[in-house]
Amino acid sequence: MRDPYSTLGVPRTASEAEIKSAYRKLAKELHPDRNTDNPKAAEKFSDATRAYDLLSDKAKRAQFDRGEIDGEGNPANPFAGMGARPGYGRGGTYGAGPGGAPGGSDFGGFTPDDVDLGDLFEGLFGGRARQQQSSARRPFGKQPPPPPPRRGADVQYRLAVPFVDAAAGRDQRITLADGKAINLKLPAGVEDGTMMRLKDKGHPGPGGNGDGIVLVEVGTHPFFRREGDHIRMDLPITLDEAVRGAKVKCPTVDGPVMLTIKPGSGGGTVLRLAGKGWTKKSGKTADGKPERGDQLVTLEIQLPADLTALEERLEGWVDIARPREKFGL
Repeated sequence: MRDPYSTLGVPRTASEAEIKSAYRKLAKELHPDRNTDNPKAAEKFSDATRAYDLLSDKAKRAQFDRGEIDGEGNPANPFAGMGARPGYGRGGTYGAGPGGAPGGSDFGGFTPDDVDLGDLFEGLFGGRARQQQSSARRPFGKQPPPPPPRRGADVQYRLAVPFVDAAAGRDQRITLADGKAINLKLPAGVEDGTMMRLKDKGHPGPGGNGDGIVLVEVGTHPFFRREGDHIRMDLPITLDEAVRGAKVKCPTVDGPVMLTIKPGSGGGTVLRLAGKGWTKKSGKTADGKPERGDQLVTLEIQLPADLTALEERLEGWVDIARPREKFGL
């Protein structure tokens, strides 16, 4: 496997947010559903997923950066980085004696009797070292045990989620490759491009089923828009409602509610509907559900299409207020 940083196209100094953003972009570009004419898309998609799994894990990323594991998460060469001393490590040649004379060995002050290779391998590989040592003592012709059977391949899914369902965290119905439909619980704070892993919901294999990888695509809405954990919308009201005040219906992702407009409310006034926003990634309500942000409603005063009656009522009246005085105008 390639260097996971190269696979995602990010530098080694990339932040968690940059790595996550790069992965989401690749996931959308390489998803097999969007690349039916490109048979290599699924392979590249899987490579990107493995690279993200490694780099999103702080411990594994640190191990990879130190050269302790490779891009697959397997232990790297145990002798890498042991220095360039003559006879051992990078740049040296085993079998060169002190001063470079052939036929000897130089372990930097240690003789071969001082080095317990069994302990070295035990520390690096644990049980694997004992297994390798015991296999070396097997009678000639006896084969080592076969590797464990491989799991089946992962299956990629794309799930389109309506804006209102994503905001409220409503369960979604998804049909799997085997034809079975299940209810999928969305994670709190779900975003467009969120990846979800369904354990054992992939293709079958000798070592068990692979996983299902679900790419969530949150749809847009004609008048709602997300702002962090909040939802914003513009609500038109009449001039009469703004001047005298009123109770009006206001849409939310949970259905319409009554909103109180105070007398003299101006255009641009923002009203808050608590708990009607997006599900938060942290925090629970008393009934165990995810906490939610608020809905922020901006009032827009809408003048009547026919201004004749209004002009007659305003005949001879002039507003003496100076709303642009703060601009020096």
